[in-house]
Amino acid sequence: MAGTDGGRPSIVPTLLYADAKAAIRQLTEAFGFSELSVYEGEDGAVMHAELAQGNGVVMLGSKGRGGVFDTAMKGAGPAGVYVVVDDVDAHHRRAAEQGAEILMPPTDQDYGSRDYMARDLEGNVWNFGTYAPEAGA
Repeated sequence: MAGTDGGRPSIVPTLLYADAKAAIRQLTEAFGFSELSVYEGEDGAVMHAELAQGNGVVMLGSKGRGGVFDTAMKGAGPAGVYVVVDDVDAHHRRAAEQGAEILMPPTDQDYGSRDYMARDLEGNVWNFGTYAPEAGA
């Protein structure tokens, strides 16, 4: 998932959560993301956070903090995000041990990938697998 500027991703999913702090805990503890940055407002709302998995990044924040993006996302349904991981079975074990809702156990796909699917605390669907699409040059 390399971008055009120093290997940075050029597509970054951005999600809003009613409880962004709980989302950060689940994404780091159950799904193995690393916290890059978290910026909170005076009221404790997460204004902006960045979490990494491999060379990919997801940005997230608290719902209801105002602004154009928050307004545009009002009433938006859950999103689906695919994350490439090397060891699907170990990643799945960690998520299950942390109590993540598993929607599909590790499964070999016809196209050669091994994937599993989980739902986060606010309904977003996370797919973790070995398939790594390549962007055109």
